[in-house]
Amino acid sequence: MKEIITSETIKDFFRKDLFAGFVGIELIAAGEGRARAKLEIRNHHLNGLGLVHGGAIFALADLAFATAVNSRGRDAVAIHCSISYLKAVTDGFLFAEAEEVSCGPKIATYTIRITDASGELISCFEGMAFRKTDKRS
Repeated sequence: MKEIITSETIKDFFRKDLFAGFVGIELIAAGEGRARAKLEIRNHHLNGLGLVHGGAIFALADLAFATAVNSRGRDAVAIHCSISYLKAVTDGFLFAEAEEVSCGPKIATYTIRITDASGELISCFEGMAFRKTDKRS
């Protein structure tokens, strides 16, 4: 049987992510190895060139990644992440959609697509996590 915690349980778990809240990231869906989050771009998300800072995009992707991998009922932590920035953005909304590629007993891998409101691809994020042995209670 698959280990799954409900969307509401995982949303409650990630409400404790104070950094994501501070940055303005909102978790909008979660469960069964997937997650979707959004970020409304504000002035404090912009870099010196007036473009969305790469760190803001990474933080959005990372929250979706962390939510997806932790949706299986076991604590998991990132062991490797990479991101490619494909298009510059200056305003609007960004969305991160995490999709599970594989989930083994110890290692799980995910692809996260970051898009703008029109669905255009902005960034691609790949994440690998270590799944701890103990189940979350």
